[in-house]
Amino acid sequence: MKVLLCIPFFFFILSTSFAQEKSTESIAIQTNIYCDHCLECPDCGVNIYKAVRKNSGIKKVDVLPEENIINVTYRSDKTNPDEIRQSIADIGFDADDVKASPTAYENLDACCKKQ
Repeated sequence: MKVLLCIPFFFFILSTSFAQEKSTESIAIQTNIYCDHCLECPDCGVNIYKAVRKNSGIKKVDVLPEENIINVTYRSDKTNPDEIRQSIADIGFDADDVKASPTAYENLDACCKKQ
């Protein structure tokens, strides 16, 4: 009897895990990182990770400063590319066609601004 009760539970758990994997997507966002040490900078580089991770469903964030790209893996049922881009723009960096917030840009360290 216990085995029969466990079988539906097993299939429920299995189907739930597959459903979550199907909703995972990745996006490469073009940005503007001007300094060569931005990721070590406690004011700028770390903020990129923090800002993106504030969105629900973020799985992975990779910042590639040499290429001016931020790769984000996320759950599409929790967030979307527009929300991710806006999070980046809100801390002072362009995100594809979403321009950086002027106030946030002014608060970046001088090395993180276009020289």
